[in-house]
Amino acid sequence: MNMIQALNSALDVMLERDPDVLLFGEDIGYFGGVFRVTDGLQAKHGKTRCFDTPIAEGGIIGAAIGMGAYGLRPVAEIQFVDYILPAYDQLVSEAARLRYRSGGEFWAPITVRSPYGGGIFGGQTHSQSPEALFAHVVGLKTVIPSNPYDAKGLLISSIEDDDPVIFMEPKRIYNGPFNGRHDEQLKSWAGDPTAEVPEGHYTVPLGKAAIVREGKEATVLAYGTMVHVAKAGIEDSGVDAELIDLRSIVPLDIETITASVARTGRCVILHEATRFAGFGGELSALIQERCFWALKAPIARVAGWDTPYPHAFELDYLPGPGRLAAALLKVMED
Repeated sequence: MNMIQALNSALDVMLERDPDVLLFGEDIGYFGGVFRVTDGLQAKHGKTRCFDTPIAEGGIIGAAIGMGAYGLRPVAEIQFVDYILPAYDQLVSEAARLRYRSGGEFWAPITVRSPYGGGIFGGQTHSQSPEALFAHVVGLKTVIPSNPYDAKGLLISSIEDDDPVIFMEPKRIYNGPFNGRHDEQLKSWAGDPTAEVPEGHYTVPLGKAAIVREGKEATVLAYGTMVHVAKAGIEDSGVDAELIDLRSIVPLDIETITASVARTGRCVILHEATRFAGFGGELSALIQERCFWALKAPIARVAGWDTPYPHAFELDYLPGPGRLAAALLKVMED
């Protein structure tokens, strides 16, 4: 399966498995979603289980919170994560606080799916990576897969979780992986080991990172599309670096991260979101607090530039293998 098919399979499995699960969002019913992730699910499960909504993100999330408090498990789609800001108050003030504010009497077991990130020339309002906005909010979980197998298992885990989960889908790799070089075409997921996705129910636990590549000289942390960029950058650098795919940034598998950094003594953090106050800053602080005496060089961050997302210069904005390789070589010199 490609990632779209894997996500579709996860939703199909959960609709069949749990009558309390339902899907809704803009154009996800009859049309199957702008990226076709929900294709065929309304025809199979009916209009009360998979339905369209008005273009009103605050209303979509507000309704999902009410459904969750009532006992349902809604999966809401925000068509592009750039458009989630009208619903941010609902997520922060209501969904994230409901369990605490009610003393555990109510909670919001909702999953909010949304495509994120660049690489498809969507311009400034269809390409952003705002994961740090959600990671900052106590009570929200934030999950970002990098391959089809993880996408299905993580989405099922998110739907089954009793806390609100922001599930961000890297649209650049929906249809296929790439060799990490933004100016070259995608490949087919066919033949990739992570495309071997079981048809039925399985889970990938939230808060458990994956070691994609073992190494002894440095640790590279990435998630989503940047996992593929990291593979290419490590190859180009010639550094024997360990690559860790975080898979979820909240909860964060800090144990796997610190064990790796304590062993290698060097760390480079890679994400496509803007650098200033990006999630890489939190990762850097956590590693410094826990691994200070093991570090042989300052922690490096490779990220998007601190500018609005540029349509014409997208390939310059996105962190590429060259920038990661340069950072790896720099930490090896220090």
